Amino acid sequence: MEKLSAWVVRHRLPVLIAWLAVTVVGVVVAPTVSSRLVSGKHLSSAAYTADVRIAAHYGGATSDPAVLTLGLPAGQTVSAPAAATQLRSVDAAIEKTGPQLRLVSYASTGSHALVGRGSASTVVLVYPPHDNDDMTDDQVSALTHAAKAAAPSLRVAGTSVAALEAGSTSGGSSTVSGELVFGALGALIVLVWVFGSLLAALPIIMALISVLTMQLFIWALTYVMPSSSPLNPAVQYIVALLGLGLSIDYSLLVVTRWREERAAGHDNADAVRLAVQRAGHSVWFSGVVASLGLFALIVVPNSLVRGIGVAGLFIPSTATLVALTLLPAVLSKIGPRVDWPRRRSADTVGRFWTRWAKLVIRRRVIAAALGLGVLGLLASFAATIDVGLPTTGHLASSGGPTDGLHALEADGFPSGTLTTVPVYVPHAADAGAVASTLSSLASLHGAVAPSVPTWRQNGSAMVLAIPRFEVGTSQGGGSLRDIQHTVPSGVLVGGEGALNIDLTHSTYGAFPILFAVVAIVTFLLLARGLKSIVLPAKAVLLNILSVAASYGLLVLVFQHGFGMQALWGVRSYGAVDTLAPVLIFGFLFGVSMDYEVFILSRVREGYERTRSTTAGVIEGISRTGRLVTSAALILFLALASLSTANDVTVRQIAAGLAAGVLLDAVVVRMLLLPALVSLFGPLNWWMPERVARLLRISPDAPQEGIGQEREPMPIGDAG
Repeated sequence: MEKLSAWVVRHRLPVLIAWLAVTVVGVVVAPTVSSRLVSGKHLSSAAYTADVRIAAHYGGATSDPAVLTLGLPAGQTVSAPAAATQLRSVDAAIEKTGPQLRLVSYASTGSHALVGRGSASTVVLVYPPHDNDDMTDDQVSALTHAAKAAAPSLRVAGTSVAALEAGSTSGGSSTVSGELVFGALGALIVLVWVFGSLLAALPIIMALISVLTMQLFIWALTYVMPSSSPLNPAVQYIVALLGLGLSIDYSLLVVTRWREERAAGHDNADAVRLAVQRAGHSVWFSGVVASLGLFALIVVPNSLVRGIGVAGLFIPSTATLVALTLLPAVLSKIGPRVDWPRRRSADTVGRFWTRWAKLVIRRRVIAAALGLGVLGLLASFAATIDVGLPTTGHLASSGGPTDGLHALEADGFPSGTLTTVPVYVPHAADAGAVASTLSSLASLHGAVAPSVPTWRQNGSAMVLAIPRFEVGTSQGGGSLRDIQHTVPSGVLVGGEGALNIDLTHSTYGAFPILFAVVAIVTFLLLARGLKSIVLPAKAVLLNILSVAASYGLLVLVFQHGFGMQALWGVRSYGAVDTLAPVLIFGFLFGVSMDYEVFILSRVREGYERTRSTTAGVIEGISRTGRLVTSAALILFLALASLSTANDVTVRQIAAGLAAGVLLDAVVVRMLLLPALVSLFGPLNWWMPERVARLLRISPDAPQEGIGQEREPMPIGDAG
């Protein structure tokens, strides 16, 4: 770090020019990134294979359909000539609303699986033109209006899974730029409180440059990622908001240390060099740990998680690069001029945090029990986690799509109609037999084999199986399994629900590997950086407990609905999204180590100077308390803004991470960490010689002070 800091200060002009060029390219490229991203999930599974085959011949038949419920006038049945005429008019009107729409109706099939209670109603299933398309609220509304116009005497109601999901997200359309601005404004408020000068803008500027650079990396990755693992649009959301938070955190640490060195009497150039030398090591180490924690997600065998893992490698690393090169160059050039007006002292020793550290040390047993109790209580709720898709009944509680769902069920159709399962039959002649066999299953409402040309392509045919319960949800039962076990060899079963079940199995089949890789790598890196095996073991165990507590919060909020009405204006989802737990683990385990490294680095500095663990803890907490609290609040605000996204998966991941970051900073780092380090005393610095040799640790490790604890010096002297 000493050589890097000296080089940056000496060559600040070339460094600034280079970053200016990168920023300009990022501004030009960033708007085109979204067009390079690919929706959908790619994985090696039977459902994915089926969906690829279906999409090649039948477009959006892999998606969940829009469902129109058509109620006939009193006294009429679907078999009446007048009803038949009206139903055919509805089919014709639907086909005119959009090109390449595929529909399944009683008028075109005569199937009784599409007939409601008392033969007084029927449903029409409408599929989008292309794979990975959804039948949105707007499309459902257009179909409903077209049907009403074609047959005014019919009672028409429309719904779809996508429309119901849209009704469960408050607000209008969300954008990366809008949420980025919201997160940046929240961060700026916190930074103004921290610095009380124009310096508050500096971490924001560094973060925006980092985010633009990260978008540039994503753009480049779209050209090198294999077609089997394209980058999902969710990557752009996550990189932008998480990158914003981490970049500000790292810049905050460097700028805070620079101010501290300036307050100690160093000139600007020396203050920059010392800040990079002393804080830069923590930033670099945190960036490496967080990058590896995110990159470990590539062990999960599906494209969405792998894409986030690959992109995640560049989030902390880019933030680190900016904080250790561009930021020092800017500070060496204009640092003192922007540290105005100085409304806050540059001294980072806070009286509140000094008193807090001493209080925790005096009541360390109570503090440890309280912290472990809070985490343990929240973690206990994680044992009841229900991973899956939300049922339609837990999505929207009002609006047109909800009325359509109620009309569907009132006419005797199951809610599983919304997740009708597409079955690909290679030989069209077999379609009727397959449909007849599936119709006999008790777990199905029925099956339809349309004979119109749009459902017969290249010698193949489609059968649409209507389950009694929604496939992919915890209430789905064995409908999908029954279909898969009943169809003859060569017949493929696909659909969004089937793909989600395969996604769940592949994701959590790889979860133990992900857990082991992240935990072991984190432990080894921390052991080498902190020259101890006790502190890393404690950090890993507390991180595991912290992640479990975050899962418990997910269960309480999204599964049981506590606070959802107040926060988002919707009810509970009844389940936790499939991808949320695994992604939260990868992110939170890596990111929360930032605070661990920030605090323990200062604790170790104090310990090595005084050979007193108590003095080290007091100095570490008093010097980093405000910093860690501010950094956690900034990252929390960035993630909270992401939780407003109109996407159930992104919302749960962002909310879980936001809660996890706040919980980790407040309960773990400010309560449990000082209490446990104080309790362990000299044991904190234990490093066996054999392990030290394996990790190539120099012999001047802190453990030489074991048994030589001194009385803690006052924090003013320790500074």
